[in-house]
Amino acid sequence: MAEWLYEAGIGEDRAVLVEGGVIIEARIDRADHRPRAGDVLAARLKRKAGPAGRGEVELASGTVALLAPIPPGLTEGAPLTVEIVREAIPERRNPKLPLARPTDAPPQAAPTLLDVLEESGIPIRAVPPQGPDLLEEAGWSELLEQAETGLVPFPGGLLRIALTPAMTVIDVDGEVAPPELALRGAAAAAQAIRRCDIGGSIGIDLPTLPDKRARQAAAEALDAALPQPFERTAVNGFGLLQIVRRRVRPSLMELLQSDPVRASALALLRRLEREPLPGPDRVTAPAAVARLIASRPDWTAELARRRGRAIRIEPF
Repeated sequence: MAEWLYEAGIGEDRAVLVEGGVIIEARIDRADHRPRAGDVLAARLKRKAGPAGRGEVELASGTVALLAPIPPGLTEGAPLTVEIVREAIPERRNPKLPLARPTDAPPQAAPTLLDVLEESGIPIRAVPPQGPDLLEEAGWSELLEQAETGLVPFPGGLLRIALTPAMTVIDVDGEVAPPELALRGAAAAAQAIRRCDIGGSIGIDLPTLPDKRARQAAAEALDAALPQPFERTAVNGFGLLQIVRRRVRPSLMELLQSDPVRASALALLRRLEREPLPGPDRVTAPAAVARLIASRPDWTAELARRRGRAIRIEPF
């Protein structure tokens, strides 16, 4: 039976959907990744037509978001209320601003990650810092490594997942016969998309398949492994398939690859809060990681509270 494992961590909350002892979905909600999809916020119209062809609004926090559609008759500088429909996407060299739409609803915060899990109707098990590391037992470290490197092994092959400004591209490689590799690769790609919470436009490069039945079988393997909603093309003769999924937040790959120092810092804090007592009172970390943690006294104070003692994190 599937269940959500939920962990309220330092700096981020984590959740994995586990079935048969393995992770089939995962979510990370970082405390400083704001605004969130679903937030309803006061704003003012900053620009009626920005570089992306959409309007721009400035939120009370100073964050700029894209706006579509622009209410008729609204002038620049005018106040309005907006709902965030897509969070900021931290792409390298070209980060995407949050996307908002006008609304008449009163300002309110989006549901928390735990709220979303509760609405799913699937059982939830809270994972405390003490006791068995249930996330790790399900494959948490392996998942993070795959999200960081983009390399996802599967029986008989390997997925190479690359982030580009236009889409996420998944290359399927292996040594088995092309029809079988396409079947396995399509299913593995679908599982990786779900596990890493990948949305938007996704291109999958399967082996070249001249046979129409083999192409259809690969597409059906993907459909069986990836829950709706999504749209896709057929597999063409060159083995190319495109998927479009709703994109409301960064994928795990975008979160980890866009800021590897932050990812390493939060992973270190997770490890330290799970150290058996009494544990160390001093640890070393790469200089950039140690500096980031030192700049966040709220993180170190929470670590000390959970541990019952302070831990010095020094650079090496």
